[in-house]
Order: sequence, then structure tokens, then C-alpha cells
Amino acid sequence: MRIVVLAGGIGGARFLRGLKSAAPDADITVIGNTGDDIHLFGLKVCPDLDTVMYTLGGGIHEEQGWGRACETFAVKEELAAYGVGPEWFGLGDRDFATHIVRTQMIGAGYPLSAVTEALCARWQPGVRLLPMTDDRVETHVLIDDPEAGGAEGAAVGRAPRKAVHFQEYWVRLRASVPAHAVIPVGAEQAKPAPGVLDAIAGADVILFPPSNPVVSVGTILAVPGIREAIAEAGVPVVGLSPIVGDAPVRGMADKVLAAVGVESTAAAVARHYGSGLLDGWLVDTVDAAAVSEVEAAGIRCRAVPLMMTDVAATARMATEALTLAEEVRA
Repeated sequence: MRIVVLAGGIGGARFLRGLKSAAPDADITVIGNTGDDIHLFGLKVCPDLDTVMYTLGGGIHEEQGWGRACETFAVKEELAAYGVGPEWFGLGDRDFATHIVRTQMIGAGYPLSAVTEALCARWQPGVRLLPMTDDRVETHVLIDDPEAGGAEGAAVGRAPRKAVHFQEYWVRLRASVPAHAVIPVGAEQAKPAPGVLDAIAGADVILFPPSNPVVSVGTILAVPGIREAIAEAGVPVVGLSPIVGDAPVRGMADKVLAAVGVESTAAAVARHYGSGLLDGWLVDTVDAAAVSEVEAAGIRCRAVPLMMTDVAATARMATEALTLAEEVRA
């Protein structure tokens, strides 16, 4: 079985671990979100790609869900002593090594897809990990400018706004201010990375894990050609809701969903993807009442437990997704 998974960071990585357990003989290709990428200290940092790589390769900090296990922060402390920031984004010493290698290879002319393949040669994640694009795409969030106001704000009848990198919105601001828009800067000009469209065209099943539908899966779909390839693939496309009981299981999906005018409910997220893209949708058992609403939108739906409490529970989720895909195919 050839499975393609569109994945963000923590949620996508943990789902993939369960999927590998549920389908150990499957050929899995992961199309990873690169909209969270950021340049720090002269280095290119790819948080979502690294989270997938570390999680499946056995190097992740399990409790956090991101960063390396047994990490130290001597370099970060020394940079802070020199007054070099930003201090709000903590890169550990082991993690720095990954970003140094990546940046050196890109500087030598290798595309991100080739660099990712080289990094995975060490970690052996057991999947083919592809960035969504080799081009630079960075997700920005439009917020009220907390440092502005006064006459300028009064003139337009609201607080002045500014765009910040998604990492600043999430890590520094902790999504504590409303998001008015989410902009994947550079996505319109980007091209799918080598292998992405071929993997989609050759897939037997395409899965959307419980990753953020706006800044993870949504950013991947914003790259021209990817959404269209999925819609035209002619194979079951099944997603798992990241919203349980009208709230995100993890992260700030509710904040960015509001920015794009989507309610924070399992049914609303399914409609956001749309029946033209999505064939099947899994909601948690607490949202069982949403099944009929989703099916009324033309998407086959089932209610199953969706909490990734451990690998076994996550494997059961993945099995349910594959079972639903077979129902759709039949």
C-alpha cells in the first residue's frame, strides 16, 4: 500500500508513528510543511520537517513533542550573554548541529529536498520525507500591533496591524492576541518539491492527520499544484479532525481557524477542506453528533476515539482511517 500523508509538526509526527505501527509494510511518503521555517542566527530552521525526522528516528524530546532528547543549551546561553537574540526561540546544542548541516548544504547549492534526504539518511525515519517545496515559503500572521496606537489607530477606527512570522505569533506571543489573517508568503510562486506530485499520483490512499488545518495542512495545500493533484488523484482522501469537543487537542488551531472565518468544530473543519478534496473524515466520539452534518456535506464520516495517548491508541486511529478509505474506495 502506498500512503501519502500531509504532515505538520507534533500532531503529524505522532500520527505517523501510529500509522507505521498500523501498516508496517506500507510505503509511506510524507509531504512536510515548510511554512513554519525560519532563519535564525544565520541558519535555516525547519521545525516541522525536523519534528517528523526526530520523532520517527527516535531522537525527539517525548514530553515536549519537539526538539531533541537529552538536550543542552550552552550555545543559546552564550548567545544571550553576547546580547544576540531572539531569546524567545530556544535552539538546543544538538538541534543546532542539524541546522548547521542544512544551511551549509543549501549554501553549497543543494535544494531543501536533497538536504532533507541527506539528514534522513542518519535518522532512518522509515518513511520518505519530502518538503512541500524547495522554494522559500514562510507563514505570517496579521495581528494588532501591540506597540502602536494613538492617533494612527484612531484615524482608522482600530488598532494598527502588523504581520509577524508564525513562529513569533506562536512561540513569543503564545497566540495571545487575535489573528486577523494568515498569509503563506511566497506560496503563490512556489513549486512542489521533486517527488511530491509523483507521490500523490501514485498513492493508494492520501491522509490528512490531525495537524493544524490552516498553518500546517493548509499551507501545504497552498502550494500551486498540490491541492489539484490530490483532488485529481482518484484515490480515497481521508482526514482526522484536530478539533475534539469544539477545541483543538493541541496548539492554537482555534485562533487561526477564526482568522480564516472557520468555526472551531470538527464539522466546520471538514467543510473547510471540502467534499471536492476530502472523501472521508474521522471525528472523535464526543463529536458523534457531527457525523450527520459532515455526511450532509458529501463527506463520509465516522466517530472514533481520536486522542493520541500512546502509540497503540494512535495506531488504532490510523487503522480506522485506512478502514474508512477502503469504504470510500468500495
